[in-house]
Amino acid sequence: MFADASDISDVYSFVSTDEIFTALSSPVRRRILQILLDRPQSVSSLVDRFDLQRPAVSEHLQVLRNAKLVRDVRQGRERFYHAEPQRLVEVNDWLRPFERYWRERMKLLNKVLDEESHD
Repeated sequence: MFADASDISDVYSFVSTDEIFTALSSPVRRRILQILLDRPQSVSSLVDRFDLQRPAVSEHLQVLRNAKLVRDVRQGRERFYHAEPQRLVEVNDWLRPFERYWRERMKLLNKVLDEESHD
């Protein structure tokens, strides 16, 4: 009747994964993350890459920071943002059962197609 500790940790993990999915739901945030994978960037350099004002880019960075997908480091008068892609492992772990499902479905489809081609 009561949840055990593993059920509770699963809930916290799920909430954490929700934050990541929310952060990744925006094409702008996904692009920012891709850019940051290459090298750290300042807000100014990110603004130059988008048709957005600085406050909008800063807001996207805040969402990514809250999801712990990026971190910022102050260097002089500017902050440089760095990708923290290890959080994406949680997304990969969440998607893994779906990958297995579709891999099995494709195997079955190949089997059916092979059988039809031999008839």
